[in-house]
Amino acid sequence: MKLLSDLFPIILFFVAYKTHGIFVATALAIVASAGQIAWLKLRGRTVDNMQWASLVIIVVFGGMTLLFRDETFIKWKPTVLYAAFAVALLVSRYAMKRNLIEAMMGKQVRLPAFVWDRLNLAWVVFFAALGVLNILIAQSFSTDVWVNFKLFGSLGLTVLFVIAQALYFSRHVQEEQP
Repeated sequence: MKLLSDLFPIILFFVAYKTHGIFVATALAIVASAGQIAWLKLRGRTVDNMQWASLVIIVVFGGMTLLFRDETFIKWKPTVLYAAFAVALLVSRYAMKRNLIEAMMGKQVRLPAFVWDRLNLAWVVFFAALGVLNILIAQSFSTDVWVNFKLFGSLGLTVLFVIAQALYFSRHVQEEQP
């Protein structure tokens, strides 16, 4: 359900783009992202930092897209978000001595410290690569291709990356001691 909830603004953006164009899709994505957080708050759920960061970035870059009637800004939004995630993972690990990947997943699985560090670094590299790929596609192809990549390409790459990570860390899972 969380995955569906997180995909909700992206799916709405995609559908609105296909039916009404980039500016309506951008406005709807802003409203959907704000609505998603409002819904979580109303239900007494925790809004994680990634959701807040995503909201701020969609409001800023989506707002600039609408204000200047220039789709370039919304095309930069995923790259800025991926960069923010990569920087957050790096800063938390090396400046604050806290591994965010371990903090998110550590209750579900026990792994040696070196594996958590590798997973953290892998996510940093993945987010950086996805950000670069987003910009390359946004600048080299039509908006239609970029929108399709935004939903299907980045989601597909993320699923493949998560599967690869699961295969990697499954070799290192430590069993609970009885």
